[in-house]
Amino acid sequence: MQRARHLLNIFLLSAAFLAPVLTTGCAERHYYRVYDPYYHDYHEWHDEDPYYRRWYGENHHDQYREYKKLDNGEQKRYWDWRHAQDHDREHH
Repeated sequence: MQRARHLLNIFLLSAAFLAPVLTTGCAERHYYRVYDPYYHDYHEWHDEDPYYRRWYGENHHDQYREYKKLDNGEQKRYWDWRHAQDHDREHH
């Protein structure tokens, strides 16, 4: 009986330590909003990410960098390109 209680305590303690790790893993899926200060609108990043990756691939030859790490000039170039994509899609 003592051994069963000890194993139960180990299991509960392990679960307590693992719960935050398992539940915060979803935060890495880029579910956040980004404000576009040039066009004054918000974009859900999980929808925006494929566009950003396409733009980055077409315009950069270096290693991938997150949008948040780009300087303001690069961010503006992205938003200009991105809104042109919406404009082109609306007119075709």
